[in-house]
Amino acid sequence: MSRTFFYNNKPIVIATSSICGPKESKGAIADFVECKLQSDTFGEKTFEKAEIRMLNTVITNCINNAGLKNGDVDAVLAGDLLDQIICSTFAVRGLNCGYLGVYTACASFVESLILGGALIDGKYMNRVVCGTSSHFSTAERQYRYPLELGCTRPPQSQWTVTGGGACLLCLEGFGPKLSCGTVGKIVDFGVTDTNNMGAAMAPSACDTIYTHFQDTNRSPEYYDLIITGDLGTLGTRLLKHLLLEKGIDISKQHVDCGEMVYNICEKEYQGGSGAGCSSLVFCSYIYNLMCQNKIKKVLLVATGALLSSLSCQQGESIPGVSHAVALEI
Repeated sequence: MSRTFFYNNKPIVIATSSICGPKESKGAIADFVECKLQSDTFGEKTFEKAEIRMLNTVITNCINNAGLKNGDVDAVLAGDLLDQIICSTFAVRGLNCGYLGVYTACASFVESLILGGALIDGKYMNRVVCGTSSHFSTAERQYRYPLELGCTRPPQSQWTVTGGGACLLCLEGFGPKLSCGTVGKIVDFGVTDTNNMGAAMAPSACDTIYTHFQDTNRSPEYYDLIITGDLGTLGTRLLKHLLLEKGIDISKQHVDCGEMVYNICEKEYQGGSGAGCSSLVFCSYIYNLMCQNKIKKVLLVATGALLSSLSCQQGESIPGVSHAVALEI
């Protein structure tokens, strides 16, 4: 039994678009982000409407960056963190294309790539857009406390990224190619601290990376970069420790999107998280490096904590899931 499959007709990422909020605009990868917001309300009356506009913007810009227009893509695969992924649903309405909503929390971006790649690889569709978003203010008041309370954040917590990204997959053009994907399984180590997403997600990231190497007979040295979605500083340390117990050392290849988003001077020592974290980093900085041939082989592992405000209130632990996709140019 294998959770990894190879694409026969390797789908190509021919265009991307990225967007980030004011805080992220001061971060380490900001120079590579296409659209940087001056206000986290994006001219809207609510943070939720702002996030909808953000995701719609990157999807539309991605289509335009490929030299296409509204109606030229077959489907959009999108996800976010809001209840019933309403951000994605409302962002795609009016685009005159098919829609598949995806949700595995912060792992949703790679899930959309895996599924979108399968649609392209099987030639069921010709052009597919994959995208995700998140917003600090929408996620914070849904999962934790009203913003007006001004609660002190504990040191193990990460900052939900206000940002997102979208990419266009097809079979013709220039860009990184999807070579294979590894579907994650749910792993639950019994973590109940809703502020400690890194500890909740690290075990599933370990399982997926280990499974990927077992299924493909590859080693960490095969890749220029092994990128996790949003484990943050603490989760990254836990992941490396768990993999070392299995005899795998990724320390030379590994980077984490959550650690890359913010500068240390912004005092987000654990880094970022959110469904838009990995899509923001990949669709800006990583995509740019790959198109310039500065890196050629990447394993992108998005990590998700499958909690809800209801499950936490009922005392449930936090299951994790991580999906991986290999990209080569």
